[in-house]
Amino acid sequence: MNLQPDDAQNSGVDALVTPNWLEGRLEAVAADSPELRLIEVDLNTEFYERGHIPGAVCIDWRRQLQHAIKRDLPSKEAFADLLGTHGITENSVIVLYGDNSNWFAAHLYWILTYYGHRDVYLLDGGRKHWIESERPTTTEVPSYTPRSYRPGGPFEGVRAYQHDVERALSKPTELIDVRLPGEYEGKLITPPGMNESAQRGGHIPGANNIVWSENLRSDGRFKSTEVLAELYRTQGIHRDDDVIVYCRIGERSSLTWFVLSELLDYSSVRNYDGAWIEWGNLIGASIVTGPEPRE
Repeated sequence: MNLQPDDAQNSGVDALVTPNWLEGRLEAVAADSPELRLIEVDLNTEFYERGHIPGAVCIDWRRQLQHAIKRDLPSKEAFADLLGTHGITENSVIVLYGDNSNWFAAHLYWILTYYGHRDVYLLDGGRKHWIESERPTTTEVPSYTPRSYRPGGPFEGVRAYQHDVERALSKPTELIDVRLPGEYEGKLITPPGMNESAQRGGHIPGANNIVWSENLRSDGRFKSTEVLAELYRTQGIHRDDDVIVYCRIGERSSLTWFVLSELLDYSSVRNYDGAWIEWGNLIGASIVTGPEPRE
């Protein structure tokens, strides 16, 4: 199946599919064959219920992509059950999209990478751009024959833990905080409308504040790879650096991880999914408030 983008700003980048590409394959999306599966990933599944891309199944980020008690990733067994229920195998081509500028779709992309799925792509522009460009939607919920899904890994090279961040404070590692400046400086504990919070505000010492939205154009699609490369280069983040990205709960940082790892081909990028909820609640953790001093 040809997945090469056909009209993207990021021509030649095979981690993205364009709306035109997907619209031309809706018949294949709706087929019961596991070859191609489209997944909408939302924090609020009411969006999906109001209307979604024909053939797309829905995954609820809050209920299905994190452990309700441990606030951890789904286990390999739970992840296999979730995907298999939707008729997906480890050989399926998976296209992801969702709300909030693809935050949650990017997080599932990252989890799929962690569990070794090879053929996974983001729909450039996500749900918002698809609807605003007046492409087809439906309220019909598809049902596919359940399949056996066998995850690989986990491949820990894409994930950072608390101890990795602690080590990074004394090693040549670039930390990127993708949250809003108010969160980064400690003026906000949570972004507007969100509930999960930490005891303290601020950021990890040495972290560079490059807000997730800097990766996107005004229409929600990704900026060109040339523009993105220049953005990170001017901030002192280079392709051969060891990079850890984080936000509040790991989903916004997944979008920046996707840009650096998948669009710009950085060699070592890890998503710290414990994120500020973990770090801001740690007793004795080093925290900086206000702007980070720069040389």
